[in-house]
Amino acid sequence: MRLKNWIQRRGLGIRGRLWKMMKCIRSGEQLRLDDMASSSESLATRDYSASYSSRAAEADIKIENSNIEEAESSLRESGYLNYEEARALLGRLEYQKGNIEGALHVFEGIDIASVTSKIKLSLSRRCEQNRRRSQSDAAPPMSMHAISLLLEAIYLKVKSLQGLGRFEEAARSCKVILDTLESALPEGIPESVSADWKLQDILNKAVELLPELCKLVGSLQEAILSYRRALLYNWNLNMETTAKLEKEFAVFLLYSGCDASPPNLRSQVDGSFVPRNNIEEAILLLLVLLRKFAAKKIEWDPTIMYHLSFALSVSGEQRALAHQVEELLPGIMERRERYSILALCYHGEGEQMIALNLLRNLLNNRENPDCVLELLLASKICATNMICVDEGITYACKALSKLHGRCDQMASVANCLQGILLSTQSRSVASDTERISKQTEALEVLESAEKMMRERDPSIIFHLSLENAEQRKLDTALYHAKQLLKLEAGSNVRSYILVARILSAQKQFVDAENVINAALDQTGKWDQGELLRTKAKLQIAQGKLQNAIDTYIYLLAIVQVRTKSSGSGKKLPKNRRNSDRSLEMETWHDLANLYTSLSKWRDAEACLSKSKIISPYSASRWHSTGLLYEAKGLHQEALKAFRAALDVEPNHVPSLVSTACILRRLGSQSIPIIRSFLTDAIRLDKTNHSAWYNLGLLYKADVSASALEAVECFEAAAFLEDSAPVESFRLRPDLEAHFAPL
Repeated sequence: MRLKNWIQRRGLGIRGRLWKMMKCIRSGEQLRLDDMASSSESLATRDYSASYSSRAAEADIKIENSNIEEAESSLRESGYLNYEEARALLGRLEYQKGNIEGALHVFEGIDIASVTSKIKLSLSRRCEQNRRRSQSDAAPPMSMHAISLLLEAIYLKVKSLQGLGRFEEAARSCKVILDTLESALPEGIPESVSADWKLQDILNKAVELLPELCKLVGSLQEAILSYRRALLYNWNLNMETTAKLEKEFAVFLLYSGCDASPPNLRSQVDGSFVPRNNIEEAILLLLVLLRKFAAKKIEWDPTIMYHLSFALSVSGEQRALAHQVEELLPGIMERRERYSILALCYHGEGEQMIALNLLRNLLNNRENPDCVLELLLASKICATNMICVDEGITYACKALSKLHGRCDQMASVANCLQGILLSTQSRSVASDTERISKQTEALEVLESAEKMMRERDPSIIFHLSLENAEQRKLDTALYHAKQLLKLEAGSNVRSYILVARILSAQKQFVDAENVINAALDQTGKWDQGELLRTKAKLQIAQGKLQNAIDTYIYLLAIVQVRTKSSGSGKKLPKNRRNSDRSLEMETWHDLANLYTSLSKWRDAEACLSKSKIISPYSASRWHSTGLLYEAKGLHQEALKAFRAALDVEPNHVPSLVSTACILRRLGSQSIPIIRSFLTDAIRLDKTNHSAWYNLGLLYKADVSASALEAVECFEAAAFLEDSAPVESFRLRPDLEAHFAPL
């Protein structure tokens, strides 16, 4: 090559020549190729500090071939190196040596404003010529090589500033690169420009670097704007760079803690989806990455699925996550991981049997011997279904056998689940002896779970308190409930509810109401529903009927406002929507029963009509309707309503008891038939004092029955009534799920 031969022939270093060029340029001259050998004066004495100059003069640098070729290319295109290009070359040499302070000193001598204006003009003219396919227009003031060289100098200046910890200046300088190109090429980077691989490489690096610099500065909103700019503008980035930016942006949106405003898209198709918040935008980006993988445009990255799982889970879209997992090609995800994620998704969506069947398929496979988490999840699901209780106990025992001596915390969870399952099983056994045995075993297992806790687990303490309360060991139950309240620092309303209901069972209604009032003071309005319902029951127990009515009306107002807000665009998770509907319906029934007790028939009928809109086929509504008819003296209509309730839900205990009472009053059925309703009610709920009391009345009226049987029933009814809470110790299933282990 001509320049190399010339350098070898002269025996001079390129560094000295660059300094000589810079000296001449500062004096306003242009150093031509023919004049390069005639000057040997260094610019260092004029442009640098003394220490830097002596260090530069003494260093004997071996220049890489690429740098020599760079200089040759510039000289060949224009016949001379101007001041900025010379600085760009010298700065790069210093940067490659690792002398970033020296490199930055050189780069700061470049007039960025002047250079960027020339770059804009050159790029716009070049693109205009390409569109017109004409060479008649004025030539661009800078060659593509010079543009690449100077943009690289600005980028290396950014890297130097970053290396020195001057992040804010680095971000501003990096933004200059992108602003320059975006201003010169508003329609995007054309192929003619991106064909210059060096320019495109600089552009890729600058686009990736700007968001990172904004994060280092602490300007999170600027980082979001930088990511959006990188992805929305046509930078002609390669697929790997784009995918990397999309993933990094999604991760930033999910975990940065910064609320991003919706993107302002300059052009979009009408009706197209625009994300409203961080989670939606992150999900959109991750779904785009999955589509790219499906089209074989990028390699598989398992972390994409991890982040998507988190994003869809926290937004309550477990079914959508399940669909994404199901659509993955075979072999991408291990069978165990796929089945576990799908089971968790369907469990979160309330599809318990689908989740359990997936876990059964997984656990029946001998290739998966160590599935402790899956065993625990299966036992948890079985605890919600009376039919699967025995199966759940088997899973819990298997988990305990695999965990022996390995992890006390997980073994504690397994014991807790086993205790819950044994408690559930005790409610379905026919024999009193067996029931007491199961209850005792359940308590022992739950106490063992508490002792094994390395860190106190609220769910274990909750179920230990609940089991003691149901067995009417109220002092012990209250102790554990207060420990739970202290452990959670009052952060969970369900702890307050449990304490209040235990106090109500001890007939300490004023203290119970004070607990509820304290909880209301610390709880947002949207989470006050169950608290207010319990408060109304406590007010009824104290005879404050008008206060209870006011509390119910306030509760209904809160639920209806929440329903309207969810209908206006604020989407609630499915389980929360179902919980609100259930709470509203039960509140209408409670209010109807209260109006019935006050003989306000029309008000009661209005409440029941409201309830019918929510759920026309509700056993609870039919039961309240029957109570209304019974209060009016319409016993036949009441009996029809109670039977309708049993048609909807054959195991509805209040309707079984009410049906028996009406039949006994009418005298139209034999005693064995009436007794069967009451014994069924007691079999389903052995703590129902009303069922025991009415069974005692039936035995008393039956001349063939033993008086001792009636006495035993009355004694059981009296004991249970004295220790009965205003509302069942057990929360509604949708609320109690919050306290289940795992």
